[in-house]
Amino acid sequence: MALSELYTKYNRVWIPDAEHVWQSAEILVDFKTGETVLELQLEDGTELEYPLEEGEKLPPLRNPDILVGENDLTALSYLHEPAVLHNLKVRFVESKIIYTYCGIILVAVNPYKTLPIYGDAVIHAYSGQNMGDLDPHIFAVAEEAYKQMARNGKNQSIIVSGESGAGKTVSARYAMRYFAVVSKSGSKSRVEDKVLASNPITEAIGNAKTTRNDNSSRFGKYTEISFDKRYQIIGANMRTYLLEKSRVVFQSENERNYHIFYQMCACANQPEFKGLRLLSADKFNYTRVGGETEIEGVDDRSDMAETRRTFSLLGLKDSFQADVFKVLAAILHLGNVVIKENGSEKSSIGSRDPHLAIFCELMGIKMDNMSRWLCHRRIVLSAETVVKPQPKERAINARDALAKHIYAHLFNWVIHKINQALMIPGRQHSFIGVLDIYGFETFDVNSFEQFCINYANEKLQQQFNLHVFKLEQEEYMKEDIPWTLIDFYDNQPVIDLIEAKMGILDLLDEECLFLQGTDKNWLQKLYNFLGSRPLFEKPRMSNDSFVIQHFADKVEYQCKGFLEKNRDTLYEELLDIMRTSQNALLAVFFKEEETNSSHKNIKVTPAQPRVKASNKQLRTTVGDKFRSSLYLLMETLNATTPHYVRCIKPNEEKLAFEYDSKRVVQQLRACGVLETIRISAQSYPSRWTYIEFYSRYSILMSQAELKLGEKKQTCKTVLQRLIPDSNQYKFGRSKIFFRAGQVAYLEKLRLDHLRAACVTIQKHVRGWRQRRRFLHMRQAAITIQQYVRGKKQIRRSITALALKQAWAAVVIQRHCRGYLVRRVYQLVLRAAVIIQAYTRGWTARKRYRKAESLRLSFCVKRFMMVTHLIVSFCVLLQMVAVHKAVVLQKYARAWLARRRFQTMRRLVINVQLSYRVQQLRKKIEEQNKENRGLMERLTSLSNARAQGLEKIQALEAELGKLTNEMAALEERARTKSEEANQTIALLQNDKEKLTEASKALEQKLKETSLQMQDQFEDVKRKLMEDLEREERLRKVAEHNSELQKEDSDKEMVVLKEESSRLREERIRLQTQVEEDEKVNAELQEQVLQLTKHVKVIPDLRKEINSLQIQRAEADKSLRAQNLQNRAKMSLITRQLLGEAKEEILIQRLNEEALDNDDGADLLAAFEAMEKAAKVMETQQREQKETYKSQLEALVFKNEHLNKENEQLQALFQEKSNVNQSIGQEVARLSAENMVIPELKQQVSELNRHKQELETQLQDQSAEMSAKITALSNELQLTVDEERSQRRHLEETITESERRREEMERQVADLQDENQQLQKAQLSESEAKNKLRQETSRLTAENMDFEEQLDMKDRLIKRLQDQIKALQTHATANQKAAPAVPKEYLGMLEYKKEDESRLIRTLILELKPRGVSVLMIPGLAAHLLFMCVRHADYLNDGNKLKSLMNGIISAIKEVITSHQESFEVLSFWLSNTYHFLNCLKQYSGDEEFMKHNTPRQNKNCLRNFDLSEHRQILSDLAINIYHQFISLMEDALFPMIIPGMLEHESLQGISSMKPTGFRKRSNSVYEDGGDHSGSEPFSVTDILQQLDVSHTSMTQHGMEPQLQGQVIRQLFFLIGATSVNSILLRKDLCSCRKGMQIRCNISYLEEWLREKDLQSSCAMETLGPLSQVAWILQVNKTTDEDAAEIKQRCSELSPVQIVKILNSYTPIDDFEKRVTPSFVRKVQALLQEREGSSQLMMDSQYRFQVTFPFCSSPQALELLQVPSNLRLGFVTRI
Repeated sequence: MALSELYTKYNRVWIPDAEHVWQSAEILVDFKTGETVLELQLEDGTELEYPLEEGEKLPPLRNPDILVGENDLTALSYLHEPAVLHNLKVRFVESKIIYTYCGIILVAVNPYKTLPIYGDAVIHAYSGQNMGDLDPHIFAVAEEAYKQMARNGKNQSIIVSGESGAGKTVSARYAMRYFAVVSKSGSKSRVEDKVLASNPITEAIGNAKTTRNDNSSRFGKYTEISFDKRYQIIGANMRTYLLEKSRVVFQSENERNYHIFYQMCACANQPEFKGLRLLSADKFNYTRVGGETEIEGVDDRSDMAETRRTFSLLGLKDSFQADVFKVLAAILHLGNVVIKENGSEKSSIGSRDPHLAIFCELMGIKMDNMSRWLCHRRIVLSAETVVKPQPKERAINARDALAKHIYAHLFNWVIHKINQALMIPGRQHSFIGVLDIYGFETFDVNSFEQFCINYANEKLQQQFNLHVFKLEQEEYMKEDIPWTLIDFYDNQPVIDLIEAKMGILDLLDEECLFLQGTDKNWLQKLYNFLGSRPLFEKPRMSNDSFVIQHFADKVEYQCKGFLEKNRDTLYEELLDIMRTSQNALLAVFFKEEETNSSHKNIKVTPAQPRVKASNKQLRTTVGDKFRSSLYLLMETLNATTPHYVRCIKPNEEKLAFEYDSKRVVQQLRACGVLETIRISAQSYPSRWTYIEFYSRYSILMSQAELKLGEKKQTCKTVLQRLIPDSNQYKFGRSKIFFRAGQVAYLEKLRLDHLRAACVTIQKHVRGWRQRRRFLHMRQAAITIQQYVRGKKQIRRSITALALKQAWAAVVIQRHCRGYLVRRVYQLVLRAAVIIQAYTRGWTARKRYRKAESLRLSFCVKRFMMVTHLIVSFCVLLQMVAVHKAVVLQKYARAWLARRRFQTMRRLVINVQLSYRVQQLRKKIEEQNKENRGLMERLTSLSNARAQGLEKIQALEAELGKLTNEMAALEERARTKSEEANQTIALLQNDKEKLTEASKALEQKLKETSLQMQDQFEDVKRKLMEDLEREERLRKVAEHNSELQKEDSDKEMVVLKEESSRLREERIRLQTQVEEDEKVNAELQEQVLQLTKHVKVIPDLRKEINSLQIQRAEADKSLRAQNLQNRAKMSLITRQLLGEAKEEILIQRLNEEALDNDDGADLLAAFEAMEKAAKVMETQQREQKETYKSQLEALVFKNEHLNKENEQLQALFQEKSNVNQSIGQEVARLSAENMVIPELKQQVSELNRHKQELETQLQDQSAEMSAKITALSNELQLTVDEERSQRRHLEETITESERRREEMERQVADLQDENQQLQKAQLSESEAKNKLRQETSRLTAENMDFEEQLDMKDRLIKRLQDQIKALQTHATANQKAAPAVPKEYLGMLEYKKEDESRLIRTLILELKPRGVSVLMIPGLAAHLLFMCVRHADYLNDGNKLKSLMNGIISAIKEVITSHQESFEVLSFWLSNTYHFLNCLKQYSGDEEFMKHNTPRQNKNCLRNFDLSEHRQILSDLAINIYHQFISLMEDALFPMIIPGMLEHESLQGISSMKPTGFRKRSNSVYEDGGDHSGSEPFSVTDILQQLDVSHTSMTQHGMEPQLQGQVIRQLFFLIGATSVNSILLRKDLCSCRKGMQIRCNISYLEEWLREKDLQSSCAMETLGPLSQVAWILQVNKTTDEDAAEIKQRCSELSPVQIVKILNSYTPIDDFEKRVTPSFVRKVQALLQEREGSSQLMMDSQYRFQVTFPFCSSPQALELLQVPSNLRLGFVTRI
């Protein structure tokens, strides 16, 4: 539709205003084409007629309120200057938002107040987000630049511009800080810190206080931040432009010099600066010119400390700093040099000028030369050189020029050093440049500096216009929209005016070539050559200035000083003096200048050809240098992707959040914002996605259109119907493009539709209310009519006859009632008279009898009195009769009423009673059922008790029998002990005899050995004499050997006879063993009989275990003795027989040993029956018999050894005889020499064997006596314990009997009470409670008794099983592989070489999914601990340490290799926790053993303390927990904002309000792609993710408390992320969005309730989010609302509350904005609250994790090892 059609009633327009630039007004009458007047009404109610002259446009329309306050100015339907100005004002003043997008520009309004929106949390929130997803921010622009650099690999630039005081420096600083945070290198060099550290230095030497800004940058700066291939900062480089050198020597009023001078003066008293002899700032000319030496709120001393700190951080040494401070101090002293005037053409400096002396001392130059050439100048002529004195003014100029040159060189050198410190160590892959440059400037007096600044801004504006045009074209091409040429402002003519041939700079350089050139001559050339140019003007009232029409505004420049500033000359004599300086830094400055002057400068090619410079030009001018540097800058910017930040200064007074529309609109025109708006408005400025359009304007769609399946086609159909002109919109691939005003028209249609709907709703509601009111009135009228008509009917129906009849009835009733009353009265009177008559007669007669004499005297008197009384009584009776009649009537009527009431009451009571009776009957039936159950329970308990008594009686009888048998066994044991003592005595006698014989043998051996030694010596002496008979002696020796062989054969025959005798002895022993087995069988039968009667003995198991241990020890000792004997026999056999037939004899001896072992096994069968006295006796007898047999065997062996000894003696005698016969022979001597040591060895062996036999005999006798004593003591203890157990059991039975009687009595009482309850119906609940309590107590006691009986039954069965096992032990021992019933100890045995295999199987190769299904939770941890227990059981420290280290290392390896596996982390977090609990539970510490079972206490570690390993495992568990949390947060984080904030869980509640931000093409298409096909996340996805996490943790057996900590951390992430997003997104701050958030929170709460996790405190972490949602929904108008917000929002900081209130944005016109006054009220109430000044919540915060100890009920000895684990190399112990 045509734009003029929108000028209708109620619409608003903007009209010009002198004070506020633009003013809003409302249209009163629809505008029609051709009218010359527009009737308007201002906001203050004033009506006016706005004239529309011919050719004048209609005033611009105002946007609907729904579009006011948008994040992007291009989202406004009407794009023009007043709309932009108003939108910025609403955001800045009302919402306290300083950033706003204008297409690709970020408009930043200086708040003149520190805001909490620049913390690290805000940086992390913007990191990774697309531009436009969050509220506008400098961080969003920085993120966009960083993302495009990383994605496209193209260099980026951020251009920050604005006038002084607008906040350019701060914005550039924040952009660099963002890059430093998001791209930290992680190296030790900390390059990003150095990049940030350069800012304080550059601000100190390049910033100063101006009238507009306390920290104004007086130079341009382009900082290139370099990145490597990983896009981490590796360095930086800084380029500066056009330093304001004149500020060094002159400042305007209320301005300061550069900060560094004041910082040095503030630190003049410090030791480092005393050598510079500084004064206060107000005593130096260069620092007091402007009159201001201090800045409010700025501490120059602390700033100096910060400057020096950053110097050090950049690696600039103290010596360099000292040189810099010397040069700066010298400049200050130079400014105080006094130049005196000597006439009009001469000047001089005092020879004792202190400041000049200090200057020369600091600079290292001669004072005489300096004082001379400051006041003189050398002029070189063709033939001679003339020294000309200079007047005072020129001398002062020379001094100031020197100061400016020195400072400029120092500035450049410091920047050079900073660049060296930030030099790239590696190769630069890409960079982001941050340009902090002055904006367009116009002052009252504009000079050369403003000309250069505005020239630079013209170049930047040209580049900006081309870039905007390019982006618009790309956007249209992306959306397949036909591109039409847009006319935009091209400032190339202004640039040509400045830099082209014969342009302003060209003419200025030409004039500077002439020594006599002046500003006037140059200005005249400008008038002559450029006067005809349309953009150049000559002022009418001035001949000293010229005017240029810049893109922003017209600027008038004063020509004074242009040539001098462009030349920037310094006398050659002063330069020579500086080159001779002893100050190294100063010498470097001027040598560098000399070197640079020899290089060829870069020339810029202008749009038009230039005239070549004259050859007389010796050095480049300032303008030429600036033009070259500007060319390089533009070349760099054109090679990068630019991003624009325009800083706006809202007012001149620097007041916080004050908005001066005049100043703002000037800057908007100057910075290109309005040009961007104009370019956008010419095409299709409003661009909405199809989803946004469908959501917003679905209310305008018909039912048929809504039924269309595809939303895109629906939008096209609706638009074609609503806006017939297709040129007003275009359909793109993903967006709809609208002309200016079309969105406002759609909003108008939507508002009209909503208004019509509201009117319809109001109509129906009001009609309903009126109908309801009418119906009420109608009903009331009908009721009144009924009563009136009834009254009339009564009056019509009652006639005179009826009245008479009624009166007659009353009269009849009166007479009837009177008659009845009189009858009653007469009866009463008659009765009274009779009574009185009899009474009086009796009294009269009595008196008559007493005083008959007085009768006559009183007769008359009594008669008169009686008469009087009768008369009085009659009168009284009449009165009483009347009164009684009235009273009777009253009571009769009352009785009738009471009768009716009682009838109704009786009916009601009957109903109630019947209901109560039914209820009581039900209760009585239930009570009877309970009583019957209790009675049945009591009868069963009594039966059980009777059975228990019977069992106890049977046990007592059996116990008596056992005591008798035990006494008999004791008697038999005593007899056996006596026999054993006798046998021992006999054995001792035999032992004494053997000792005597052994002593005799030893004596004989000693004698023979001495004789042999003597003989051997004799033979040795004769050896040399008998050498001749060697051959004969050899033959004799051979004969001797044959004799020895025959002797050995004889000895073998003897041994064979001895072996046959041993076989016979073995047969005899076997027969004895068979007899013993028969006795053993008889004993087994007795044991079987005894086992039937020992069910009540609880301690048999302990005794059996102890006896088994004793038996094992006895077996070990016997086996050791047998082995020793066998070894000794084999040794003796080897000695006697040599090598012949040794194996056969050893085998026979082994068989004999096996037979002896079989006989010894009787002890094991005997020990199985030690619980009865007969068993004890049998054991003693068997042991004695065994000992006897052993003694006999020993005696036999001793005899055999004696025989062998005798044989050996005989052999020795024979050998001695042979030796005597052949004593002359060497062979005999050698044979005897070999026999002697063998005999010695045999003798010593026999002696040792004899001693061992004696000691064994003593030990066995001592062990026998001790064992008999121990067995008797244990038997006595067993009997005593059995008696005490029986007494305790009798007491228990007595107590149970007493309790049963009490219970029966109580049951009887309860039955009585129950009957009373049925009758009285009063104490029902109390009796019922008592009965339940008592029955529960009795039930518990009976259950305890049953448990005790069950435990005893189980104990008896266990003992029976053990006895059976002992019975079968004897037969099982005869088998090769004995089958003994296993009792597991809860340990796993493995070999040392299988340790790595065990760890690999249980840790490295274990699959969590299979484990969770096939095994119990925590099985891996329990199996590992069982292996640890075995290592502890073996007391093998090395094995235990190796195993623990292997387990910890393997878990770390698994976690490291599966960092992204949710199941692995969950599984090993659970198992590490279980393993840690096992180490605590079985550590032996009392605090961890409180809930252990006795069996678990036995399984505790015995030998090692693993507390150090527990600490390592705890740290490992914490590490796994944090990895687990991080992984879950990474999975959950992308769902939070779409699911919690953007998804509509309540359909139809919120209608989408489009942001309208036209994102950059790269941000949308390349980064995000087309998401139309993918479903966005919802709160259901969040709940599903939480379900997956909780299910996995539950399957892996994670402790519920630990699960609660995990869920609490995740809920905190949900709450903190949601709150941070709301704080940074203005579009989420609405009432309807608050309803959606509350609904989503309720879903999370319901999930917690379903999972039984309310105790995890997870909902408390969502408190801030709940309070934010509540703020969005609550009323925000009155003082009560403000107080309620303060009270309810306790978990939000004041900064967050104010931010939400300022960001509150209505979605519809029917909602109201929060007024600034209400926000101020809330701020005032929140001032007292102490809270964080940070805006964002720390979403990275981690709650401290705790691992609560939880005792495991798992019994290790019952744990089975699954076969699928393939742990066949591990054995259960």
